[in-house]
Amino acid sequence: MDQTTLNYIVVGLSFALYFGIAIWARAGSTGEFYAAGRGVHPVLNGMATGADWMSAASFISMAGLIAFTGYDNSTFLMGWTGGYVLLAMLLAPYLRKFGKYTVPEFIGDRFYSTAARVVAVICLIVISVTYVIGQMTGVGVTFARFLEVDVTTGLLIGSAVVFVYAVLGGMKGITYTQVAQYCVLITAYTIPAIFISIALTGNAIPPLGLFGDHTESGLPLLTKLDQVVTDLGFASYTGHHSNTFNMFLFTMSLMIGTAGLPHVIIRFFTVPKVADARWSAGWALVFIALLYLTAPAVGAMARLNIMDTIQTGEVGSPEGNLLYAERPQWIKNWEETGLLSFEDKNGDGRIQFYNDKNADFASRAEEFGWAGNELSVNRDILVLANPEIAQLPGWVIALVAAGGLAAALSTAAGLLLAISSAISHDLVKSVFNPEISEKGELMTARIAMTGAILLATYLGLNPPGFAAQTVALAFGLAAASIFPALMMGIFSKRINSKGAIAGMLVGLVLTVGYVFTYLGMFFIPGTNILPNTPDNWLFGISPASFGTVGAVFNFLAAYVVSMQTEEPPQEIQDLVESVRVPRGAGGATGH
Repeated sequence: MDQTTLNYIVVGLSFALYFGIAIWARAGSTGEFYAAGRGVHPVLNGMATGADWMSAASFISMAGLIAFTGYDNSTFLMGWTGGYVLLAMLLAPYLRKFGKYTVPEFIGDRFYSTAARVVAVICLIVISVTYVIGQMTGVGVTFARFLEVDVTTGLLIGSAVVFVYAVLGGMKGITYTQVAQYCVLITAYTIPAIFISIALTGNAIPPLGLFGDHTESGLPLLTKLDQVVTDLGFASYTGHHSNTFNMFLFTMSLMIGTAGLPHVIIRFFTVPKVADARWSAGWALVFIALLYLTAPAVGAMARLNIMDTIQTGEVGSPEGNLLYAERPQWIKNWEETGLLSFEDKNGDGRIQFYNDKNADFASRAEEFGWAGNELSVNRDILVLANPEIAQLPGWVIALVAAGGLAAALSTAAGLLLAISSAISHDLVKSVFNPEISEKGELMTARIAMTGAILLATYLGLNPPGFAAQTVALAFGLAAASIFPALMMGIFSKRINSKGAIAGMLVGLVLTVGYVFTYLGMFFIPGTNILPNTPDNWLFGISPASFGTVGAVFNFLAAYVVSMQTEEPPQEIQDLVESVRVPRGAGGATGH
């Protein structure tokens, strides 16, 4: 059986599973559409949350980011996992106790203001639409490579699949579909990692293999990798080369951005009890850790495999580089997608893959007769190409295809539900037509979901920027707008509606303004006001790290405005107390 047919069979079976779950778990009420009837077991909710969270960025891109940068990109691991600790400790149980369906609903009721609710809806839609672009792009890339269709066709197929189970099932259908998707994606991620770890280190546990010895050379794997990359002018893999201050701000932005993502937060509204919300977050961390502990190993081992494939002998020797005519099949396959390309700059018919931006290496490259780096590799292909690079069986390649699609589709569905819930429940039901019937609201939610899918498909076909850029902006926006409002809403009785609105608007506008100043309006080349270089950054703060600064200004604006205006009504202060303290808990006693 050829590889394409095998890919179709495995991916088709996974889609059939999702459709079957959608029909079985069809939502029959708004409670089921928005919150799965609040009947999801914490373990299953943790698994669904893991799938919701482990998007195309985690499954497809993260290992690539680590592979081509090394230690410095461990910020993604620290920030994203740390965000779930914040969620478990500071947000999830309190928001579940509040007992409503959506993030804007909490903000609107806590700050006793329709205007605050509408501002929260705006923030939610901007964050979710920005984030969903990367997911839809990931769907198109995965389809284009493994099912041999063009990106547009792949994206349309993916949108149709999401439409069936998201519009039919709402949160109920999405939850149980995400449980299945988690099983698919974690299996698809770990099996190739195990094969590769055994091949390179003899250890079947990838995280342990990462710190084990390289079988062929006898050196520690990371020492061998450092040696290979530095010999070709790249920065050492295990060294710290970036600005520590920016590294801290970026990690913090990812942490509080994670804790403020609406599509993640609403998962904790689906469990029966307040305690279950905390347990859900704990289980989510367990399920996420299975992938996140494996990702650094995947990144390092894939980088070493790529370097060994291209660098076939001693650096600088005439036969040291791979002949382009003898390139392996995986390079040919990915060349067809345009995500990997070769340009023979010195006309020797061999592939030179080195850091031509390193001035210290330039003289050596000139001695070797090299005229520049000749291989361009899109980082997003690394996980998808890994089984082919390591020459693993065809069924593993097919499984990775299904896993990549599961990761992208699961997060896209969660984001689209957050958008449709905000429109149907927080705008139509609460602002424009409070008398709408439950049946009418459910129909509105499904129409809103359909519209969101159409918009996401359009943006996936015409992305305003690179997926990594738009996803980074989504985290910055969540950190600067939603997270501070939730924290102040739970832990401060003094912050009033005027303060909350001012804070969210200040955080949102400052962050968008700063990012677009350096990266251009919607990342369109040539529309930036200032060059995106460290010399031009305000106080050396990179655009990707600015979410933390936006959050600080959100807190400050909310506090200053609240202190200059009236206190919240007593019933709101009582509400805050009720949300913070478990009902029926006794007072402290001496022992």
